[in-house]
Amino acid sequence: MTTVTNIEARGTQHCETTALGVLLRHQGIDLSEPMLFGLGSGLSFIYWDSKNMGFPFLGGRVKPFDLTRNLATRLGLELLVQETTSPRRAWEHVVAPIDAGHPVGLQLDSYHLDYFAPKVHFGGHVVAMYGYDDRDAYLVDTDQQGGTVSTSLTSLAQARAARGPMTAKHRSFTLAAPRIRPSPQGRIVPAITACADAFLNPPIANLGHRGVEKAGKAVRTWLQRTDDPQRDLPQAALLMERAGTGGALFRNLYRGFLAECTQHLDSGHLRTGHELYTEAATLWTEVAALIAKAGESGNEQCLVQAGTLLGELSRMEREAMQALSCLGA
Repeated sequence: MTTVTNIEARGTQHCETTALGVLLRHQGIDLSEPMLFGLGSGLSFIYWDSKNMGFPFLGGRVKPFDLTRNLATRLGLELLVQETTSPRRAWEHVVAPIDAGHPVGLQLDSYHLDYFAPKVHFGGHVVAMYGYDDRDAYLVDTDQQGGTVSTSLTSLAQARAARGPMTAKHRSFTLAAPRIRPSPQGRIVPAITACADAFLNPPIANLGHRGVEKAGKAVRTWLQRTDDPQRDLPQAALLMERAGTGGALFRNLYRGFLAECTQHLDSGHLRTGHELYTEAATLWTEVAALIAKAGESGNEQCLVQAGTLLGELSRMEREAMQALSCLGA
């Protein structure tokens, strides 16, 4: 059995920040999960629906791996990413850093992992791998998936080779810190303003505050959008609250990030953003509860209420991001 020593699993909620935390702590950089999420400008929103989709998708963060790229750039980290179509080379990319004493991040489809529940395909899942033997791989995943876990080498190979939405070609990555360690506090303002700019100026109406507004109109029709509302609506609500989002579709994480930032930066704009995201997080959880209730009861009025709240959230988050964008002025 080959393992990297001094690996610490914490009670984290989101897969990508979980893996980043493991890799960075091994480099001597210890940041909270909300700080990792915020410095990576992770917050976003997307509403997506198409004819070939079984049910609409609500997303609350940037695309898979964009958070990692953002964080590495912001902290001046050396990010080495390797991809290949060859399973043999993919395995070599993993064992080389582990044999050298360094954990490695993997992007894969969570469906194939032995320990993962519920069994849904998600090609943007990220884990940290720190060891292996002849039969199993040893990983760190989110707290809800067990923290320090193992899966068979066969299942890991299947997860890494999977193809479909958001998958990557056996992607693995490592991080290395510069000799002069960056000060996260000095990267707070650029991270916040970049996130705010993207949220306020989305290229299409499905994204950012415009996407939230669009979702508010579309959600009212969701009972007619599915042939199994008792399955699809509670599932959508579950994904918003418990599928590695930290609750409230990642708004809890961003609220925590802004709260931590107020300890380092004295700004009325920052306090305004934090106050609005504190309120927004509560409303997002309420929206999820209304969507679940609509599916369970068939009561369309619940979706009308959810749509009204989403309209309010579009305005609230727009105001929050407008205040936060002023930090760079």
